[in-house]
Amino acid sequence: MMLYRLAPAVFVLLWSTGWLVAKFAVAHADPLTFMAARHALAAIAFTTLCLAAGATWPRSKRAIGHALVSGIFLHGLYLAGVWWAIGQGVPAGLSGIIAGLQPLLTALAAPFLIGERLRPLQKVGIVIGFAGILIAISPQLLDTLEQGLVGLGLPIMVNLVAMFSVTYGTLYQKRHLQQGDLLSIAVLQFVGAFIVTVPLALIFEDLRFDWTGEAIFAMAWSVFGISMGAVGLLLYLIRRGQVSRAASLIYLMPPVVAIEAFFLFGEPLTLPMIVGTAIVVAGVYMVNRTGSSRPPGPLAT
Repeated sequence: MMLYRLAPAVFVLLWSTGWLVAKFAVAHADPLTFMAARHALAAIAFTTLCLAAGATWPRSKRAIGHALVSGIFLHGLYLAGVWWAIGQGVPAGLSGIIAGLQPLLTALAAPFLIGERLRPLQKVGIVIGFAGILIAISPQLLDTLEQGLVGLGLPIMVNLVAMFSVTYGTLYQKRHLQQGDLLSIAVLQFVGAFIVTVPLALIFEDLRFDWTGEAIFAMAWSVFGISMGAVGLLLYLIRRGQVSRAASLIYLMPPVVAIEAFFLFGEPLTLPMIVGTAIVVAGVYMVNRTGSSRPPGPLAT
C-alpha cells in the first residue's frame, strides 16, 4: 500500500532526471549509441536482480514475444526518437509539447484497444493538464516559433513517431503483460529495446563515447536511477491501475525538470512556468483521484 501511494511521486522525480542527464550525456556520446549501451546494461542489471530475487521467467514463446515487443515500443523506439530529434536541434519546449500529447492520445486510444473507460473528471483533468503544459512552456515555444523551424521537419516527425511509440507500448504492456514477474519482463523489454536501437546507432552514428567521468556518471544514473528505478515503477503503475492515470504523470515532467534546472543550473523560473505547473498538478490530481484508497487490483507475480 505504501509503495502504491509513493510510486507516482518517486517515478516523476526519477524520470524527470533523464532530461538533466541528457544535458551531460550529449556532449560525451552519440545519443543512439548511449541509448543502446544503456539498454544493454539495464538488461544485465535486471538479470542480476532476477537471479538474486529468484524471479520467475516467462515460459511460453508468446509471453517472451510480448515482452520483447513492448520493450521495442516502450523504450527502444521512444527514447531513440526523442534523443535523436533533440540531437538534431528540436527545441526542448517543442519536444515537451509533443510529449504532452501522449496522455491525451492514451486516453483516446485506451477505450478502443484495452476497453478502459475514463470518468468525466479524469477526461477534464487530462485536458487541463495539457493546457498547463502549454502555459508553462509558452515563452520558450513562442521563441522557437519566432526563430523558425527550418530544417527540423524530419526531426519533428521522428519526435512525433516516438510519442506514438511510447503510447502504443504503454497500452500493449497493459493488454498483454498483466501476468508474470515484472523483473524478468523488464529484462526482456530492455533486450527488445537494445535489438532495435543497435542497428539505428550503427546506421546513423559513429558510436562515439568518450569515457570521461561525466559520461560514466550519466550512464550509471541512466541505468540504475532511470532504467531500473523509474521504469520499474512505471511498469508497476501500469499493472496496478489505468494506463491513462500512469500516462498523465508525463504532464509533470516539464515543470519538474524546470524546477530541478533552477536549483542545479540556475535556469530562471518564469511566471508562466509557475502558473502552468500549478494547473498541471491540478489536472494530474483529477486524473489520478479515485473514489477509494484501495489499489485497483492485485499485483500478479
